[in-house]
Amino acid sequence: MNIRPYEEKDRKGVIALWNQCGLLAPQNDPHKDIDRKLKVDADLFLVGVVNNDVVATVMGGYEGHRGWINYLAVSPDYQRKGYGQAIMKAVEGLIIAKGCPKINLQVRNTNQTVIAFYNAIGYGNDQVVSLGKRFENDN
Repeated sequence: MNIRPYEEKDRKGVIALWNQCGLLAPQNDPHKDIDRKLKVDADLFLVGVVNNDVVATVMGGYEGHRGWINYLAVSPDYQRKGYGQAIMKAVEGLIIAKGCPKINLQVRNTNQTVIAFYNAIGYGNDQVVSLGKRFENDN
């Protein structure tokens, strides 16, 4: 798998992958999410490509205090091959290079498989409650 920054030609494949992995939520328009990301730290939006197909994605971020991970996805056909770990290691390296001391991420508490994946690569439950406030509904 070749890991590289997102390019506009990847958009269709990225959104198809997110859909395949169940990452799309009704309140989020994936096109708007991509457009928003490209305005802030676009270098932290990575894709993993095999035979010209997008098989993995991750959006990283760093706002000066904490790093964040969003939209980690690996095609079900390519899971359990180390691709998730590889793309996470790549984005972590980029975020750390910006001076970030800690990375946060959110996983739905019902997604035990993904929680187990993150536990296996060193992420733990910080025993905090995630709160949010929506300013724009993409629908």
